[in-house]
Amino acid sequence: MKVKIKRTTKIFLVVVMTVVTLVALYLNNSPQSFVSGEEDELSYALRAPRDQIFEPVLPDSPVILPRDFAFHNKFQHGWWHFFANVKDQKGNEYGVQWSYFRVASNDSGMSGWLSPQLFISHIVISSKDQVWREQRVARGGIGQAGMTVKPFKLWIDNWYWRSLGKTPFPGLLDVKTDNFAISLKTLTKGPFVIPGDRGYVPKHDLLPIASHNITSPFLEVRGELKLANNKVVSVSGQGWMSKEWGSGLLAESQKGWDWFVVHLDNDMTISVSRSRHEKQLSYSFGTLSSNDGKVERLDDSDITITPLDETVLRNGKRVPLQWSIKVPKHGIDVNTQALNNDIWLPFIIPYGEGPIKTTGTHQAFGFMQLTGY
Repeated sequence: MKVKIKRTTKIFLVVVMTVVTLVALYLNNSPQSFVSGEEDELSYALRAPRDQIFEPVLPDSPVILPRDFAFHNKFQHGWWHFFANVKDQKGNEYGVQWSYFRVASNDSGMSGWLSPQLFISHIVISSKDQVWREQRVARGGIGQAGMTVKPFKLWIDNWYWRSLGKTPFPGLLDVKTDNFAISLKTLTKGPFVIPGDRGYVPKHDLLPIASHNITSPFLEVRGELKLANNKVVSVSGQGWMSKEWGSGLLAESQKGWDWFVVHLDNDMTISVSRSRHEKQLSYSFGTLSSNDGKVERLDDSDITITPLDETVLRNGKRVPLQWSIKVPKHGIDVNTQALNNDIWLPFIIPYGEGPIKTTGTHQAFGFMQLTGY
């Protein structure tokens, strides 16, 4: 009984601190910049508070490896994404997604219980007819979540990604929940990629909204998924990982974004995004990466990203799950299809995310992320 009381108390404290932090983030922003419902949470979590001075994202500050795999606490946000498309020995397909998000409520730089850092992580497994998901939230400064660089490790409670070197790879993702578990080993099968202009990626054509980025587009993934009834499934496949950091990832009038990562084949991966705005045209950008080290920046004039149809989700949201993606100068013309339509994640930062397949010029697979719907 004592153990249960301690655990409940710990969870209660984390929830209270999370609410306080998100309220602080809300109060530090302009109410006029928000809309109702879940979009409020996305807005005040991803827009920089006006009365706080975080480190700006500047084009003359190039990303340097392996230095920039470390935390950047002077910036408001840091966001790790890992996607994996895997199959078991029977050919059954699964999508695995892990996110690790750091957001600062203020620029104080204080430590311990006064740390302004909040950590949010989620893990999701998708099959064609089932979804397993869970979220963890932790306060920074008290050892419940954090990072070490030598050797590399990200953790929150008993969830972690670790390697033996200064970079995330070869890496192990180990996650255990009451209902499922994941143990995946990941190796690089190609180079790291620095998108945009030496890692500086603009997200708006008129405003200085940008982030710094590192991606790992060519990953080999192997391991085990422990699903319902303690069933252990051995899986293997391909993965993709990114790190993004900055201060204010949304413009004032931005409603959200649509993001697609597609493994076109074993040697080429594309990442494209479309930022949606209330009173302006959408803005698209992306990166085409080759396994031989070639990287090409894609601008708005290179890409056409168009929703094809809307699907009514279980929660009543109308979300476009089928998309057309065209990059004419590279002969790319594909339509996407979600592996499972139950993609909405009802977490603190709510958004839709899940594995996709494509038809058209490339019979491919990857991931989709949708926010602001």
